[in-house]
This record gives sequence, structure tokens and C-alpha cells, in this order.
Amino acid sequence: MPERKSRTDKKTTHAAARRAPLVPTQERSRERFDRILTAAAEILTEKGSDAFRMSDIVERTGIAFGSLYQYFPDKSTVIGTLAERCNAIGRECVQRDLAEMKKLSDLHPALCRITDGYNQMFREHPVMHHIWQATQADRSLQKIDGEDVAYLAGLLREALKCVAPKQPATALTSFSQLAMIQIAAAVRHAIALPPAEARRTLDLFKRMLPKDLSALG
Repeated sequence: MPERKSRTDKKTTHAAARRAPLVPTQERSRERFDRILTAAAEILTEKGSDAFRMSDIVERTGIAFGSLYQYFPDKSTVIGTLAERCNAIGRECVQRDLAEMKKLSDLHPALCRITDGYNQMFREHPVMHHIWQATQADRSLQKIDGEDVAYLAGLLREALKCVAPKQPATALTSFSQLAMIQIAAAVRHAIALPPAEARRTLDLFKRMLPKDLSALG
């Protein structure tokens, strides 16, 4: 009869999955680290997150299990690291798009650019869709997605403070969170559609995006 894990063991497992691996400083180790992540991204794109296994990385890279586990204790850690890398790219794009918002009338164009930018990222890098699916299915990874939305909402809130300084901070926070959640949801819905339908869907969504802060009262 298999030994049952205690609550402490389960908590330890989840904590390990959430703990990001340290990027090696030595060139040879860093090259191996990046090779593992490159292979993992390729496998995720080909097979999806459900079918992805650590053994797939071993087969593709020739790196022994022992060496692989020195960097990544399980597949949640691999996917979590890929998610963080994708999120970093997305954050740079959002910062760039928001930097062009100089007045409140620039809000709608900025939100449209963010929407288009995210759609382009998902289209150009199909692995992002599989990474997102994995973060939603794995409770130990859901925090990564939540933290990214919070970070992006913070970027939008700070940009809005500059163009609408009289608005209450709490209202701007709520507005920013909802806006980023809606953009993410719309893009993730659109990429599952045929290209023509996806374009129509996102065009409609962008017309629905707020043009000012009148909803705040």
C-alpha cells in the first residue's frame, strides 16, 4: 500500500514548485540551463502542457535526469520559469505602450496597443498559450499569473495617475485591474479562434474599451 503524504509534505511540494530556480552564473551551466528551457518550450508547443514530461527534455537534450533535477525539480518549475520569462517580455511591451499616454484622451489608443501587442505575442509564440493553460491548471503556478496581472495593473494605474491626478487612488487601482484582466481574457479567447474570427472579435473588443474614466463617476 503506497505511503500517504502528510500535509507538511504536500506544503513542501507546492513550495518547491513555486520556488524559482537560480540562474547559474557559470557560462557552461547557464548554457545548459537555457538549453533546457529552449527544449521545454519546443516540447510544450508540440505536445501541450498535459502531455509534457521531464523525460521529454532528457530525450531531446541528452542531459541526464540528475543534472536536469539540479536546475528544475519538476515540470511545474520548468513551466513557471518559462512563464516568468514570457511575462517579462509582456511587461516591457506594456511599459512601452503606456509611455505614449500623455493625456487622458490617449487612454483608449494605449489600451488598444496593449491588446494588439499581446495578441501578436501569443500568435508569434504559441508556447505562451500552453504556458498559460498550465498556470491555470496547476495551483502552484496560478500565483504567477495573478502576480503578473497585478504588476501590469500597477503600470496602468501609475500611468493614469499622471493624466488623471484628481481621481482617487482606489478607483484607479480597481479600473486598472479590471482593464488588464479583460485584455488578457479577450486575447486568450481570440487566439483559440480562426484568424479571421479572431480579428473580428478583437476589433469588437477594442471598440468596447473605455475612452475615459467616466465610469468612475
